[in-house]
Amino acid sequence: MTRAADLPEVSLRLLEIFAAMMRCTTTVETAEFLGISQPAVSAGLRQLENQLGFSLFERTGRRLTPTGEANDLFEEIRPLFGILRSFSTRARDIRSGRVGRLRVMATPPLGYSLGPRALQAFHVARPEVTISYDVRRLENVLDAIQTGQADIGLVLNAERLETVNSEIIQRSQMVVLMPEDDPLAEGAFVTAEELTGRQIVGIDQASQLGRLVAKGFAQGGGQYRPGIEVRYCQTASALVADGMGVTVTDPYSAEPYLDRGLVSRPFMPTLEVSASMLTRKGVPHSGLLLSFMEELRRQLNRSR
Repeated sequence: MTRAADLPEVSLRLLEIFAAMMRCTTTVETAEFLGISQPAVSAGLRQLENQLGFSLFERTGRRLTPTGEANDLFEEIRPLFGILRSFSTRARDIRSGRVGRLRVMATPPLGYSLGPRALQAFHVARPEVTISYDVRRLENVLDAIQTGQADIGLVLNAERLETVNSEIIQRSQMVVLMPEDDPLAEGAFVTAEELTGRQIVGIDQASQLGRLVAKGFAQGGGQYRPGIEVRYCQTASALVADGMGVTVTDPYSAEPYLDRGLVSRPFMPTLEVSASMLTRKGVPHSGLLLSFMEELRRQLNRSR
């Protein structure tokens, strides 16, 4: 059995010089190809021959002609450089965010509006990227980011988040979604008092946005008594589209229904909400994640 100590210690750099020399005809040409000096090429070939214990090239004038042994060795290592080229290409693609796996989680308002638009554009440009996408409640998104189960979270919130990195990408305000022939649609905005006594589809007050709406009615002097209460703003918007009243919702959830006989007007008093990107604290952003974050900003700029 051949012992490891009996094998020549050949470095990858020496093999690279050898392979380049097999493709070129002179040490000068090889040096130009590798971007090193001609003496470095000559020294590398001599070192490789010393380690192997036999000659690889015969000098013919100014050219070096490969020996039979050199040709045999070159055929052995040819696949290696194909692997190295693939490795370099893969590393470049990873660095530029063109391959890999991206895990995205969002709350419903952004999960059914901004998220799909950004993912569609992102996936067209990077078809080799594997994407995991899920729409959950805020507490589920926060937990996934904190534990590393998701790379990025897209949330609509009105409260400060301390346990994750949070970047606000757009500020907006809650709106009243109603039929376009509703008398309140004639105004530039709708107040809490004007909604008192109306059939309101409300948001579950156990949620952040539900608490925000209830607070707005209290501040505006209106009575908040929803006849129907749902968990998500999207559900409330869908019920309004089916003629079940009006709702105070976020503009992202209202948007898909604005071409279906409904209109939206700002709710007064102003209830501000922020679209934010969440990432895990203490974890550097990958090239893939940075590319997706840029696509999110691009989509928001287009919609303004």
